[in-house]
Amino acid sequence: MLQSIRDRSRSWGAKIIVGAVVVTMALFGVESLVGLFGGGGDEIAKVNGEPITRQQLEVEVQRAIRSGQVAPEQERALRAQMLDQLIADRLLTQYAEEGGLHLSEEQLDQIIVSLPEFQDQEGRFDSELFRNRLASAGYTPMAFREELRVDMKRQQLQQGLAFSDFTLPSEQETLAALQRQTRSFRYAVLSAEQVEDEVEVTEAALEEYYAANADSYRRPEQVRLEYVIIDRQEMAEAVDVEESELRDAWQERTADADRRIAHIMLTVGGERSRDEARAELQAVRERLAEGEAFADLALEVSDDTVSAEQGGDLGVISQGFFGDSFDEAAFSLDEGEVSDIVETDNGLHLLTVTGLERQPFESMRDELHRELALSRVAGEFNERVQRLIDESFAADDLQSVADDIGLELHTSDWVSRDSAEGVLSEPGVMREAFSADVLEEGFNSEVIELDSDRRLVLRVVDHRPATILPLEEVRDRVEASVAANLRRDALMALAEERLAALRDGDEQGLDWQRVDGVSRQETQGLSRALVDTVFRLPAPEGDAPVYGLAADGERVVLIALERVEEGELDPQVEQFVASMAERLRAQAAIQGLLDDLRDRAEIRR
Repeated sequence: MLQSIRDRSRSWGAKIIVGAVVVTMALFGVESLVGLFGGGGDEIAKVNGEPITRQQLEVEVQRAIRSGQVAPEQERALRAQMLDQLIADRLLTQYAEEGGLHLSEEQLDQIIVSLPEFQDQEGRFDSELFRNRLASAGYTPMAFREELRVDMKRQQLQQGLAFSDFTLPSEQETLAALQRQTRSFRYAVLSAEQVEDEVEVTEAALEEYYAANADSYRRPEQVRLEYVIIDRQEMAEAVDVEESELRDAWQERTADADRRIAHIMLTVGGERSRDEARAELQAVRERLAEGEAFADLALEVSDDTVSAEQGGDLGVISQGFFGDSFDEAAFSLDEGEVSDIVETDNGLHLLTVTGLERQPFESMRDELHRELALSRVAGEFNERVQRLIDESFAADDLQSVADDIGLELHTSDWVSRDSAEGVLSEPGVMREAFSADVLEEGFNSEVIELDSDRRLVLRVVDHRPATILPLEEVRDRVEASVAANLRRDALMALAEERLAALRDGDEQGLDWQRVDGVSRQETQGLSRALVDTVFRLPAPEGDAPVYGLAADGERVVLIALERVEEGELDPQVEQFVASMAERLRAQAAIQGLLDDLRDRAEIRR
C-alpha cells in the first residue's frame, strides 16, 4: 500500500500517508506520531505564533530523499529549502482557515473511501483494511482524518486561486501566433574597447554615488563564532566493516525481496492420501538431491499442469500472495534452494526460488557499510553528546570542552544572521548565536540538534553592531561601481549615436552578423537578452529594417530586424502553450498570495 502511494507522490493521499506516517515511523518510531500531531519537538520557527518543530522538518527532508527527489548527499543543503516550504504551507493553511474554507465529514468520507489503498480486490472500500493499514503505521483514523482535512483545505484554496484566472480564446490565439513566430535579423556587437575616451572617476562622482547608494554599503550586525560539532557520520567513516558482515546485512535486508518461485504440487484426497503425497514428494526431493532438474521433475510429477509446462514456474510473488505457510517456506529460501514439503489448502508442494528481485550486493555496499558503521558508533556518539551537554553548560569557554571530548574547535569569520554559510546556515544556528544568553551574557549555546547525526555548540567571541561603512573603507568598491557605470554610459551613448545614424540610412561599415528564422524557443545559441529584444521590436514595413539595441552584459548589440514570419502551425505546440499559460497564471496567483502573506506575517526562525 505505502509504496504504491509513494509512487503517486504528487497526490494529496501520498503526501499525507508517506510524508506524515511512513517517514516519521522509519525515522522516529511510533511514539513520534504524538509529536507530529501534538506539536511537540524542538521548535525551529514560528509562523504567526504557530510553531514548526525540528521533527516536522526532518520528516519533510527524509520524505524528499526517500521519494528520490533529492540525493542523500544533498540532505544537509536541503533543510533551508524544506523549512521555507513548511512556512509556506503553514501560511496557506492559516489563510484558508481564516477564510472559512470547510470540508464536511461526508466529503472526507468520500475522499477516504476512494483511495485504492483502502479498497479490496473488487475496488470496494474495506473498513477493516483501512483500520489495519493505518494502525500498522501507528496512525489513528481520527489523526489521519484531521491531517487530510488540513491538506484538502489548502488545496481548495490553491485550486480556487488557479481557477479564478482564465485566458480568453482570442488571447490564446494571439499567444499561440506570437509563440510560433520567427524573426530574421542582423546584429553588430559594440564593446567597451570601442569607446575612445578613458573614463575619469572624480571625487565628486564618488561622493555622489556613495551618498545615493549608502544602503549598499551597510554592514549588518555581525559576530565571530567558535563552535564544535559531534558528527556521527564522520565517526562512522573511521569504522572498518568486514566483508562477511556486509554480506550478512545484505542477505537480511533482502530476505523479504520479491522472488520468482517454481513448485511441484501434489493434490490429496480421492485416490491419493496425504501420507502417500508426502512420500512421493520426499522421493522427488531425493531425486533433486541426486542432481535431477527441478523443471524436469515438475513436468513429470506436478498436478499443476499449467505451471508444470513452464518448469513449475509461478512467476514473481510478494509476501502475502499465497498464505502464511507458503510465504514462510518461499521467503526462507535463497536462490536455487528447495524447500521442505509445504502444505496448503491446494495440496502439498515443493518450492524453489529461481530468481530474486533484489538489488545487487555491489549497488548496496556503500549504503550497508554506512548503516553498519553508524550503528557501531551509536553508543559512543550518545556518550559524547551527553558529555557535550554537561561540559558546555558549565564551561566558560569552548576550547577546554573541545580538548576534553576530543573535538576540533572551529572558528568563523564575521557572519550576520543572513550571511552564514555551511553548517552555520542551518536552521536555528544563527538564531542561537544572536540569542540574549549567547550574545549578551557570553554563555555557550545550548546543544543544537542539526539533524539525527550532528550536534553543535557555539560561542560568540566577538561582536560588532550594524553600521554604514565609511567611504574610505569601501572606496575601491565605490570607485569600481562608478567606473563601470561611466563605461556603460559611454558605451550606451556610442550605441545611441550609431542607432541614430542607422535610422538615417548610414550603415557605418559595421561588422554585421546575419541570423535567419530565430524563434522564441530556438535561439540558435544567441543570448536570451538579445533574442528578447529582437521579439520586442515592431515588425518592419516594406523592405526597410527596424533598428534597435540591446544591453547584453558588458556589451551593447545593435539590431537590424528585417523579416517577421508566422512560423508553422503545430497543434501540439499550440495546446502546450495554452496549458502552460494557464499554469503560469495559476502559479502567479498563488505566488502573489504567498508573497503578500509573508509580508504581513510574523515569521520567526
